[in-house]
Amino acid sequence: MKTHWTFAGIQASACLLTALLLSACASKPLPPDWQSNAFAALKGFSAAYLSGNTRLADFEFARAKFEVASTGRADLMARAELTRCALRVASLEFDNCAGYQPLAPDAHSEEQAYAAFLTGQWAGLDVARLPLQYRAIALTAPTQPAPVAQHHGIETMQDPLARLIAAGALLQSRRLGAQDIARAVDTASSQGWRRPLLAWLGVQLQAARESTDQPAATRIQRRIDLVLQDAADQRHSQ
Repeated sequence: MKTHWTFAGIQASACLLTALLLSACASKPLPPDWQSNAFAALKGFSAAYLSGNTRLADFEFARAKFEVASTGRADLMARAELTRCALRVASLEFDNCAGYQPLAPDAHSEEQAYAAFLTGQWAGLDVARLPLQYRAIALTAPTQPAPVAQHHGIETMQDPLARLIAAGALLQSRRLGAQDIARAVDTASSQGWRRPLLAWLGVQLQAARESTDQPAATRIQRRIDLVLQDAADQRHSQ
């Protein structure tokens, strides 16, 4: 049975994430140990990464890769690497999905389309191969950079992480307007995701400075300082 590709979108719920990773037949009473272990590791990786705990995130992702590698399947490893890439895109850490690239020749068409979406290579993109939640955005996004006031419907996306991933992909492609940047900030803030919140606040701060809106820049900087101070206090208390 083919793995359901919403895995590429990193859905937050445990039931969905399990379905995304597992490629064995769902009728089996118990999955192999590697599947359960990889699922737990990827879930831990996602939580640690979004919270800004880089050390734990790296540990959990290495654990996930170890489990997936036991299958000898490059396509599953490609999906794991795209999981990491998608989280990096949500946090505006663009690296062209470096971990995925060596695995690309063995990736399925769905993985290839998703990688193209994440890296901003939208020319000739096979939209039908994308995870469902991203298709409308890829179809309606203009070919030219978006005007400041334009938005692309990410506000209609129900999953907050998918919304941030889409916003990051649009920003990387220079197709994101100010309204959606503010929406990305609100999304990260409401979820308490420190890493993407700091990244998106940084985008807002740069825009405020470029427009010489000093009151807005000062307000945004206070938010950034608050998040950074809280993180520093937490480290000192441990």
